[in-house]
Amino acid sequence: MTPSRDINYAVADRDLRYFIFDWDDNVLHMPTRIHLERRNVDGAWTPYSVSTALFSLIRNDTAQYRPPGGDWEEAFRDFRDVEIEEENVFLRDTREAIDRVVSGEALPAPSFDTLKRVLTEGRLFAIVTARGHDPDVLQAGVRYFVDRIFTDAEKQVMLRNLRGYLEWLEPGHDKDSDVEVLDYYLSLNKYHGCMSPRFRELLREHDYEAAGTEEGKQFAIRDFVRHVIGILRERGVDKPISVGFSDDDEGNAQAVETFIEQELAREYPGVKFAVYYTNDPDLPAGRKVEVRGQLSLGL
Repeated sequence: MTPSRDINYAVADRDLRYFIFDWDDNVLHMPTRIHLERRNVDGAWTPYSVSTALFSLIRNDTAQYRPPGGDWEEAFRDFRDVEIEEENVFLRDTREAIDRVVSGEALPAPSFDTLKRVLTEGRLFAIVTARGHDPDVLQAGVRYFVDRIFTDAEKQVMLRNLRGYLEWLEPGHDKDSDVEVLDYYLSLNKYHGCMSPRFRELLREHDYEAAGTEEGKQFAIRDFVRHVIGILRERGVDKPISVGFSDDDEGNAQAVETFIEQELAREYPGVKFAVYYTNDPDLPAGRKVEVRGQLSLGL
């Protein structure tokens, strides 16, 4: 990136909207496969690899599908941090998925454009996925998204906004180059792979038990909301905020909606929450369910 000194000071007057994204089939249609076994008509089990989209439909059909040898780690081996020919498997699949969109071979996933808009505007966000990747790996995937999807002109608009937020949130900062500004912005966001060793360590640090992906995502969502509110309180910002969560897996989205209604909205009555179900092909932007708070941080 060439250095840019253009600053959009007007971003300080924008509304405070933040976003949480599931990754697979929500931001990108990834080529990664889940390795299962399927029962044949004669009762024998044979290898059967499926996409994440298909898995969300059949995962509860234990009569017909099972992990190899009963080992779910083996089923999700490609959803962990594995190096393939010196390239991380997640980054390889992210590159392939983005290249398919850029070439016109595949359509973007429902929240693809929303993530691009969030990045362009410099809003805080979180990636919350059932995958088992390290936060640094997930962040590198977002960085590749910026490098590959954004035109030079779009990058300059993004950097102009990022510099405006820096002047608002960190007056007197020493971030000068475009690389430093983008690095700082990406570091402010959250990247949670709910099956990763680092995420499991974070759960232990907070004495939190997550029996499955749904509970893990609930913890990650609360962690992001606390993170955002902490940043605003440190700077004495008292403005209404909203947080949106999008997921293509209806089971996960419903669990998050219930979690927000029963716990998070009560814990943070000043935050407006919205859940987007993005698994309906007839609704490209997803089906939106709102949970409204009192729209005051109470600072």
